[in-house]
Amino acid sequence: QDNGYARLLRRQVEEVFRENRMIAVCHCNSMPGEDMVMMRHYLRKHNIEVKFIMNEIIRPFLAQSKYRNLLPLFVARNILLVSREAKAKEMLRVLKGVPQVNLLGACIDDTILSRQGVENFAKLPSLEAARGQASGALALLPSQTSSLLQRGPALLAALLDQHLQQLRDRDTGTPPEPAPSPGAP
Repeated sequence: QDNGYARLLRRQVEEVFRENRMIAVCHCNSMPGEDMVMMRHYLRKHNIEVKFIMNEIIRPFLAQSKYRNLLPLFVARNILLVSREAKAKEMLRVLKGVPQVNLLGACIDDTILSRQGVENFAKLPSLEAARGQASGALALLPSQTSSLLQRGPALLAALLDQHLQQLRDRDTGTPPEPAPSPGAP
């Protein structure tokens, strides 16, 4: 029977999936309350919240949403680690120190990832660093093209100068100078 409290919880679940870029599904084994408080504290430092949502509430929502591939992860006692930003690296660092909480998978920027996928995502450079690398690579191409385009005319000019010098030397009767190597300017 659908009561008001269940509808409220379902709305909260919808809100969690709509408003957060990172939603990690973790299996939570039994652990002392102090450890849970410490884990929540360290995660909150990185703006990652811990959500306890009953499977009876989340499974019907997932079954009717684009996140239905997450359904197999919700079979036992689970927690969600949610953040408005994709903070996979920070989350993994905190979870490394909490063996009772095992990452099962995540949805980051509407992409469902396995545990290995989350670890690979965490190794990616930040968006700013990737943009810097891309702009550096793009800036390098025109300078290389310019130097390649200038090399041919410079070599041609050197060969013409050499030919002119040889013609002058032949007319004046002086012995010719050794030819410069083709790579020399």
